[in-house]
Amino acid sequence: MLASTLALIGLLCAGLLLPVPYAEMSPGPTVNTLGEARGEPVLQVSGHKTYPTSGHLNMTTVRVTGADYRMNVVEAVYGWLAHDNVVVPHDTLYPDGKTEEQSTQENAEEFSQSQESAKVAALEELNIPVTSWIIVASVVKDSPAEGTLHAGDVIKAVDGSPVKDPTDVAKLVTKHRPGQKVVFTVVPAKDAKAAEKAGKEPTGTKDVTITTKKSDEGDRAIVGIQAGTDHTFPFTVDIKLADVGGPSAGLMFALGIVDKLTPGSLTGGKFVAGTGTIDDQGKVGPIGGIEMKLVGARDAGARYFLTPAENCAAAASDIPDGLTLIKVNTIADAKASLDKVRSGDTAGLPSCSAS
Repeated sequence: MLASTLALIGLLCAGLLLPVPYAEMSPGPTVNTLGEARGEPVLQVSGHKTYPTSGHLNMTTVRVTGADYRMNVVEAVYGWLAHDNVVVPHDTLYPDGKTEEQSTQENAEEFSQSQESAKVAALEELNIPVTSWIIVASVVKDSPAEGTLHAGDVIKAVDGSPVKDPTDVAKLVTKHRPGQKVVFTVVPAKDAKAAEKAGKEPTGTKDVTITTKKSDEGDRAIVGIQAGTDHTFPFTVDIKLADVGGPSAGLMFALGIVDKLTPGSLTGGKFVAGTGTIDDQGKVGPIGGIEMKLVGARDAGARYFLTPAENCAAAASDIPDGLTLIKVNTIADAKASLDKVRSGDTAGLPSCSAS
C-alpha cells in the first residue's frame, strides 16, 4: 500500500509539472450589439436618424488559453472530461510558433476589418450607397514598393488600367516580367484620409513607377504590396467594443446596425444570439469554436442562434437545451429569419442538421 501510495503521489506530481502541447477553448462572454458595454452603446450612429430597438442581438466569443501558457497533464484530462470545454493541439490556435502578441495583433486587425465590412453590408442591405476604392493595405519590408507606396494610398490605376477590385492589382502587376517597370496611379494616403473625413471621393493623383522583382515562390513579378478596400460612409457608424478580437462578430454587428437604422424591432423583443464573418456583399462565413459559442449563448439566455451554414453540421451535433439553430448564408437570410422569429412563425425557420 505504501509503494502504491507513493507511486500515485509521484504520478500526480508528474501530472502537475509535466507540460503537454495542448490548449483549451471555453465559452466566452456574449455582448448585446443593441445594448451597452462598459457604460456606452456598442453601436453609435451620428448624422442619420435612428430608431429604438428591443430584445437582443448578441455576438458571442470564445475564451482560449494564451500562447505562452503550458497546460499540464491534469488540466488536459480535466478539459477533455468537461462537457463545455474543448482541448485542442496548441498549434491549432497558435500555428507556426505564433506568439501571443502576434496573435493578439492579428485578431485586432481582423476585428477592425469585420467592423468595416459589417457597416458596408448593413448599409448596402438598406440600399444606402457606400463609396469604395482600392488602397495599399500594407507594404512588405525591403520590397520594391517600400518608401514609394504607403499604406492608405488609393490605387486608381496600374499601367493606366483602372482597378475596381484588389485582385486587379496583382493581375496587372504579374503581366510584367521581374525587372520590368510598372506604373501606379495613386492618391497619397494623407490626401485620401482628408477626403474621407470630408465624405468626398479621393482626388489629386500622381504616377509612381516601381521596378518589379521576382517572387520568392516562383517566377512571377511582384512589387511587395497587399491591396485592400476602403470606404467612405454617408454618415458615421462607430462600434465601441474593447478586448474582443477576430472576425466572427461581423454578422451580429451588421444586424445591429440594420436594426438601429430601421423602424420597429428586428427581433420583436426576443433574445437572439449568433456568430459569423461577413463580407462587403453581405455573405456570411464560418467561424471557429461554434460549440463553445452555443453554450455561451444558452447560458446568457438566448433562445435562437444564427449559425453560418458552413458551421451547421458541427453545431447541430450537440445543441444545448432550449436553443434553436437558424442556418444563414447572407445578411438577407438572417433578416428573413428574424421576421419569422418576430412574428412567432418559427415552423419555417431554416434549420441545421448534423449530416
